[in-house]
Amino acid sequence: MLSAEADAGMLKALIITGNEKFFSAGADLNEISRLTGPEAFGFSRAGQALMQAVDQFPVSVIAAIRGYCMGGGMDLALVCDYRIAAPNAVFGHRGATLGVMTGWGGTQRLPRLIGKARAMQVFLLAEMVKADEALRIGLVDRIAEDPIRTAMDFAGKFTLHAVET
Repeated sequence: MLSAEADAGMLKALIITGNEKFFSAGADLNEISRLTGPEAFGFSRAGQALMQAVDQFPVSVIAAIRGYCMGGGMDLALVCDYRIAAPNAVFGHRGATLGVMTGWGGTQRLPRLIGKARAMQVFLLAEMVKADEALRIGLVDRIAEDPIRTAMDFAGKFTLHAVET
């Protein structure tokens, strides 16, 4: 389980971000294609454990997304409670182009957010979704020039929670 410590054990939110070009490009699909069955199973279980830990984190989790948010990185964004994207954010699950489908919960979470038909387009057509379209369809909650600052301001309005470590 993830743990968090702050002054006096108080934490309002966890913000997950990447760099200016990539929130997360996801796994290296060429590397994954070389995994043995047991290695692939272990990789899958590790990703599932991460998603479960984020899902069960004791405070709200905010994804501050800049640049590409692809594959497993998109799964990570989907498990967050809020998603704030920069105007340059691009979302997608390109695995279908290689015959690979996510096993980290994205196939369940995306349809809940944007509807089954639209989610099928994203997954099966390996469609890239730009920030403005992501906001329009409900994939993200907000677009901001500085998603990290916006996430910090947003989290600052939350009620404090004591986190046991």
